[in-house]
Order: sequence, then structure tokens, then C-alpha cells
Amino acid sequence: MSTEEWQIVWFTAWVSALSTVIILPFGLGVAWLLARYDWPGKSLVETIISLPLVMPPVATGLILLKLLGRRSAVGGFLHREFDFDIVFTWRGVLIALGVMSFPLLVRSTRVAFEEVNPRLEQIARTLGAGNLRVFCTITLPLASRGIMAGMILAFARALGEFGATIMIAGNIPGKTSTLSLAIFQSVQLGQDANAFRLLGVSVGLAFLAVWSSELLLRRKRRFK
Repeated sequence: MSTEEWQIVWFTAWVSALSTVIILPFGLGVAWLLARYDWPGKSLVETIISLPLVMPPVATGLILLKLLGRRSAVGGFLHREFDFDIVFTWRGVLIALGVMSFPLLVRSTRVAFEEVNPRLEQIARTLGAGNLRVFCTITLPLASRGIMAGMILAFARALGEFGATIMIAGNIPGKTSTLSLAIFQSVQLGQDANAFRLLGVSVGLAFLAVWSSELLLRRKRRFK
């Protein structure tokens, strides 16, 4: 593989990992609320969170483009006040990956929280532990394997993202080009050898991520 191809692999890996880390606290909070509480409009929130899983990724990318472009309220404000752009930068890639992988993280984490026995949390509270301490010392450790599996799945989803990324970030060599975008460009240019090399790396990374997630879930079931 060439130096340029390794740069694409490295960029895809670190921006996917960073997007997973950024969405983690939000995913934990949303999953906890969905797993432990009922409130009016809960089904609507669940539907909105799941939309990126069923919508065409380019449609999600178009929504992000309209929300964060320079002509939008948010993107325009950031550009005018802070000279800070999101669209067609690596930040756009980061947001696209985070949005597309967020539903998988929430789903896996929610299941992990639902499998934690509420009686253990109640016992801790009767012994004087506050809600935050119960969450950090009881709930999180017991749900940790499911949370890790969700993080790995979110990372794997981010690695393969294409549609939303190309809409909001484009395919700028050296700046926003990810594995999926580079494979597409190589095929368009008739560079099949390059495309298959990048395809092999993409499949290998995805396989390792999904395999690791399955191992964690299998061990979780074994320890029940």
C-alpha cells in the first residue's frame, strides 16, 4: 500500500474512534433514560434516534448539510463569529460518523442497562448510596460488556460510512477522504487494484470489530 492509502486508513480509524468517544456520554444518557424511565413522547424519541438506521444515508447527510452549512443558522453563526466551518472539513466527517453510528450505540447500551437487575441498585440506595454512586459502582460495571460491544459496533459502523459523509464533507484528498470514499473514487477512476487493497483493509477492520463485539456479548451471556 502507498503512503497516501495508509494515510486514508489512519484518518478513517482515528476519526471513527473519536466519533465513538464523543457520542459515548450522550449515548449512555439516552440509553439510561430509555431503559429506566417512561415519559410522554418516549416512543417519538426512540423513533427519531432510530431514523438514521432506516433512512438513506445521503438523506441524513443532506439534513446535516442544511443544518450546518454556512447559510444555515448554526453553521452561519459559527462561521461569522468564530470563523469555524464544519461542512467540507474533517469536522463534517466526524459529525456524519457520529450521527450514523449513534443509534447502534444507544440500542446496545439500552439492552445492557435493561439487563441490570434493578434490585441491586435499590439495595445500594438503601445502604445510603446516591444515584450517581449507584450508577458508577453498580450499573456501569454490570453493563460494561454490553456498553463495550455497543462502542465497537458504533466504531465499525463509522468505519464503513459513505452516504452522509460524502454529502456533508465531500471527498477531498488528504482532508476528508475515508476508506469508503477512497474505494468509490478508485472504482470510478478504474483503479481496481487500489480499490481492492482498500477493500481488504476495510473488511479486515470491520471483521475484527464485529468479532470483538460478539466475543464480549458471548462472555456476557456466559457469566449470567
